[in-house]
Amino acid sequence: VQLQASGGGLVQAGGSLRLSCAASGRTLSFYNMGWFRQAPGKEREFVAAISWTGGSTLYADSVKGRFTISRDNAKNTMYLQMNSLKPEDTAVYYCGCGRRRWDVLTRNDQDYAYWGQGTLVTVSS
Repeated sequence: VQLQASGGGLVQAGGSLRLSCAASGRTLSFYNMGWFRQAPGKEREFVAAISWTGGSTLYADSVKGRFTISRDNAKNTMYLQMNSLKPEDTAVYYCGCGRRRWDVLTRNDQDYAYWGQGTLVTVSS
């Protein structure tokens, strides 16, 4: 399985970006998907997750109300719409695929794998 995150870039505070995560080598339809991020000098942290049906989502408190996770199983792709960006959102964003089919949706990065290279989001103040 290969995951390719894209859509990052430099944006001013208050701006928006839309990240994409395209998968190859596996049909994602039966797997939860998640976005995580890692800022310089910090550990990877949970951002958002979406169930394999798309019917359930989870968000970190720090992004709730600003970020929206979605998926298009027909395109084998997941998205993260990021609005009202803040400098503290600056990080490399990684997408992960659930390890098990039809699993319970979690915030735990140990339940996800196949991270890929990530995409850098930089928010200037």
